[in-house]
Amino acid sequence: MRLFGFVGHSGSGKTSLLIKTIPLLSARGLRVSTIKQARAEFDIDVPGKDSYEHRRAGAAEVLVASARRWALTHEYRDEPEWSMEQVLARLDPVDLVLVEGFRAWSHPRIEVWRPELGQAPLFPDDPLTLAVASTASFVPGLDRPLLALDDTAAIVDFVLREGER
Repeated sequence: MRLFGFVGHSGSGKTSLLIKTIPLLSARGLRVSTIKQARAEFDIDVPGKDSYEHRRAGAAEVLVASARRWALTHEYRDEPEWSMEQVLARLDPVDLVLVEGFRAWSHPRIEVWRPELGQAPLFPDDPLTLAVASTASFVPGLDRPLLALDDTAAIVDFVLREGER
């Protein structure tokens, strides 16, 4: 499976951009899945729900299924966080996996950077960042392509072109 990522500081617009790219990629006939990095303490379940109670009781995994979808929660407990390969092995094969975050993983990516957040860009220390998508028309020190953050079609073209390499 091909991977392409979006990285950036919190609040930069990674999720918004990803949500805009998925329908454009799907319209081009690609089957797309996503992986989103979350904070260590995140939880998709809530106290009081049976699935939460199963996990709290010690279940290593809890699979919740309905006629429309299923979700699997896996507790690491005493095992280390999974590698990129282990996480990807849990996905069904698709044409493209879009990854939000996971800068420690080795995959090509675009940095989403907004100067108005007042934080320095990440790209100078990341050779896997192939371009920067930004609200700025100029990014100091940028030595790779600058993409307009609001030009989703151009970003999708870039992802497809560079994701083939």
